[in-house]
Amino acid sequence: MLDLFSSGIMSLWLEMAGVRSVGLNAASVLAWEGGMPGLVLAVDLAVGGVPLANPDLPAAATVREFLTDLKAKGLIEGNQGVWMQSGMVPLVSQQGTTLMPGASLTKIATSLASLETWGANYQFETRFRGTGPIAQGVLQGDLVVSGGGDPLFVWEEAIAVGNALNQMGITRVAGNLIVTGNFRINYQSEPVAAGEILRQALDGRSWPPDVQAIYSKMAPGTRKPQVAVDGGVIARKFLPASRLLLKRRSLPLAEILKQMNVHSDNEIAQMLADNLGGAKIVQQQATWAAGVPAAELQLVNGSGLGMENRMSPRAACGMMQAIGRYLQTTPLTIADLFPVSGRDLGTVEYRHIPPQAVVKTGTLDSVIALAGAIPTRDRGLVWFAIINRGTDWDSLRAQQDLFLQKLVQQWGIAPTLPLAMEPHIDGAKPALGAANRSDILLGG
Repeated sequence: MLDLFSSGIMSLWLEMAGVRSVGLNAASVLAWEGGMPGLVLAVDLAVGGVPLANPDLPAAATVREFLTDLKAKGLIEGNQGVWMQSGMVPLVSQQGTTLMPGASLTKIATSLASLETWGANYQFETRFRGTGPIAQGVLQGDLVVSGGGDPLFVWEEAIAVGNALNQMGITRVAGNLIVTGNFRINYQSEPVAAGEILRQALDGRSWPPDVQAIYSKMAPGTRKPQVAVDGGVIARKFLPASRLLLKRRSLPLAEILKQMNVHSDNEIAQMLADNLGGAKIVQQQATWAAGVPAAELQLVNGSGLGMENRMSPRAACGMMQAIGRYLQTTPLTIADLFPVSGRDLGTVEYRHIPPQAVVKTGTLDSVIALAGAIPTRDRGLVWFAIINRGTDWDSLRAQQDLFLQKLVQQWGIAPTLPLAMEPHIDGAKPALGAANRSDILLGG
């Protein structure tokens, strides 16, 4: 049964009750979980059948048509979830508060918890230390890499480290390469294996063809590093006595999240969740920041792999909105963290989602999900979440895209792009390997 909600009662109550002074997230939780008298009454009355101030009946009809078409084509099974709202105004809901497998919509929660913990400009640090002096181009001792949790430390980053070591005058390490801390390279987490990859990256004279191909796409003028390690690769739990030589700062968190979400990268998502303390920490931080009931988000990892990650469409919407609110205090927007239809590649490259929509896709064996925001003429910025159950991925995606196109036809195309959706980060050109993120310290 399709539910319709009042278009003005909730926002009016928020202002009358002075809720904004205690925080939008707290107000939402109190309202939905029954902790704020009066505010809950307004919401309950709207759901319970009091005449609606301004229900979006055309949108409700379009949702019914969408679900009827899916059923007629045999594309759906089980619960189908839809939630849409404009600002704080709920527009339409189809099982909008029901827990469903969210697939990679889980990465919305991981993105939100990461922002709340570290901030959009945060950079993970990978530190390089030496256990001996530098003489005539040789580090007389071991080179120690101490990982700081950078989830996007890849070939280009290691090449930049090699060039920074050369800049310091180091061309050879007489001792071993020692790996400590939370160090991963190319998603490899086993310390010795990761160390071997790093060792190879530091010396351009021994690169295989695939590394040569990556190097060829780096910024013009990038040198090939030449740092040979005489010894082996050793993993240690504790940092040996040494002096700090170099810090390699990661891409800013916002750019890491953009890469994660554009390509729906499960490895990056899980590394971030692990750095945060695990799935339950992500769940707690995301529900509080978004102001959604804790019962509407249940996570077992940070990526969305597995049917055990479940959320309501309303929770997915709320978390996207919370990210938008968070970014209002920065120069960035949600378009800098998620793929933009018609602009980014990755998971939206072959979709027909309305142009300029900012979205996150989700796919599992029997789940196709989509959440985000669409700029419209009549309803402003419309936030939505769609979770469909079915196995015909291509057809479900096509139907979701068509459904959103019909809604935009009803509401009209926004004459100008809202400031809250203007992109600043180019997801196709991450500055991997940029020399300006290496801080040479020489033991300082």
